[in-house]
Amino acid sequence: MNQFKLKRALEHFFIEDIGDQDVTSDYLFEDSHEGSVVFEAKQSGVLCGTTIILAGYRLLDPTVKVNLLKAEGDWIKKGETIAVAQGKWASLLKGERVILNLIQRMSGIATFTREAVSRLNSDHTRICDTRKTTPGLRMFEKYAVRTGGGFNHRNGLYDAVMIKDNHISFAGSITRAVEKVRSKTGHMVKIEVETETESQVLEAVEAGADCIMFDNCSVEEIHRFVELVPDHITTESSGGIAVQDLSRYSDCGVDYISLGCLTHSVPALDISVNVESDKGRIEQ
Repeated sequence: MNQFKLKRALEHFFIEDIGDQDVTSDYLFEDSHEGSVVFEAKQSGVLCGTTIILAGYRLLDPTVKVNLLKAEGDWIKKGETIAVAQGKWASLLKGERVILNLIQRMSGIATFTREAVSRLNSDHTRICDTRKTTPGLRMFEKYAVRTGGGFNHRNGLYDAVMIKDNHISFAGSITRAVEKVRSKTGHMVKIEVETETESQVLEAVEAGADCIMFDNCSVEEIHRFVELVPDHITTESSGGIAVQDLSRYSDCGVDYISLGCLTHSVPALDISVNVESDKGRIEQ
């Protein structure tokens, strides 16, 4: 992840949560009160977001020391310790919720992505995400997809052209839409066209699209449409593909399968923070 963007995002998240101060921890504890917190897996899955623990506490209080016991992308088992953070009690507790929210969300996405890749089990076709991300969290969620073994589609509207059905309707045709965009974009910007029928696929090929998406197509249709597309054009399939059915697409020949479910409806991986004190461990 971009460290400048990460720092800016964490600053925003901490301001949202802490505001002017943590009226609980700041009033309860003095600076002399120090201890440690333990990040523990309550559920098995792919760990994602270790850099969040490091960067989060560094931003809140540079005196906090973090010892990572698991690496990014590791498969963690229920009950295993992920990391230990040592420092002032108030600092440790102020950062706990924001850090946990992020690593639980990211680890859930990474775990689900790894499952999707495993179910597809293809040497050719890659799993990728979409723009169906949580506002403000796209950088984190797309990073989690990569950690889980998937690939990223475009990051936003700014880094690639994607001519969808509504664009085509307004423009009048695929050919007209591609020609208009091609006349205004530089040679480094790729153009993808969304298609649903054989005639649209052939028109997109003739128009010179760099990538052609087969939208809401059956496995049989994908097999047939791939044969119509020259090798230099990237192919993608999206829409109506359930993760549990991915094995049916393993040899369909398409280059990418994009899944919105990787980011828009994934449950968080259960991870907890326990505080260690002289009186024992207190569940947070």
